[in-house]
Amino acid sequence: MKLTVNGVEHEADVEPEMPLLWVLRDELRIRGPKYGCGIAQCGACTVHMDGIAVRSCQIAAGDAEGAEVVTIEGLGTPESLHAVQAAWIEHQVAQCGYCQSGQIMQAAYLLEMTPEPSDEEIDKVMGGNLCRCGTYPRIRAAIKAAAAAMKGA
Repeated sequence: MKLTVNGVEHEADVEPEMPLLWVLRDELRIRGPKYGCGIAQCGACTVHMDGIAVRSCQIAAGDAEGAEVVTIEGLGTPESLHAVQAAWIEHQVAQCGYCQSGQIMQAAYLLEMTPEPSDEEIDKVMGGNLCRCGTYPRIRAAIKAAAAAMKGA
């Protein structure tokens, strides 16, 4: 099957039912999306599929064929960070870091859909992404900073 991930077409010899997360990590060696719970409840595996934030642990690889999949590796580059990535660094959001790629991908999606989110909107959209370290206040502050940066760009 052919999968387009981060703008690159990949050939993957996998069963169509295999979770996209496994294809990304085990077959394509794209390590940004993490396995957290396997039941779409923690958000560690969040990627964008055709511009929509999805939990890759619950998307069948066959359903991603023909779609554009973007992982944290495709969101920005070290030379040109996405506004959310830059805000994450500025606000020192990450502690252990395990959930951060999913958090960032969900936050980037939020800002695409809602360029100036309220605290309530941030909490609602980000509520499905769990952080065991409890950095939620910094996550909210980083999202607000990224929104301001994106508005000014």
